[in-house]
Amino acid sequence: MGKFNSMPNISEDDLRVEIRKEYANVALDPHKGYHFHTGRDALGIIGYDESLLEGLPEANIASFAGTGNPFMLGPINTGDIVVDIGSGSGLDALIASKLVGPGGRVIGIDMTPEMLSKAQAGAKEMGAANVEFRKGLVEDLPLPDNFADFVISNGVLNLTLNKVDTLRKWARILKPNGRLYIGDILVSKTVPESAMDDIALWTG
Repeated sequence: MGKFNSMPNISEDDLRVEIRKEYANVALDPHKGYHFHTGRDALGIIGYDESLLEGLPEANIASFAGTGNPFMLGPINTGDIVVDIGSGSGLDALIASKLVGPGGRVIGIDMTPEMLSKAQAGAKEMGAANVEFRKGLVEDLPLPDNFADFVISNGVLNLTLNKVDTLRKWARILKPNGRLYIGDILVSKTVPESAMDDIALWTG
């Protein structure tokens, strides 16, 4: 148990710097080629229905870098409040804005300025008045307790050092009976200490 739950010898600040660099590149140069899939290639692999992408700007689709499909986990309904943690290019938040309709609300939280700019531009292009994007950390959400009907996250929990503590902080902003939809990576084998301490392996 001790080895499985051991913390890597990496500081949160150093990790955030490297993550910002990586995803700034994905925002600015989505077709460069990365050690993870992006854009329509990624969306096809993880099973996004084409109907979800209708009306979304190609720029936001191109810089998508998620690892799963949170929309497969259950419905999001008209009028719901949704928070997209680590919203990146804004793709999932923009999809959610269509699902919740004019009476709902979507807030995307991200720490990478280039991704925030791309997401905000996409919302403006769509005329999506029910979605906004805020700068923030996934471990320190700028939102009150009991705020959201749904928290969605895609390929973000795996970038955090203390996942149990991060999930507690995400649960804080959920209303009673609110739901958490996560698309992410699950490693079923024990990770060697050498890999745990390799910051390059934490950034995507």
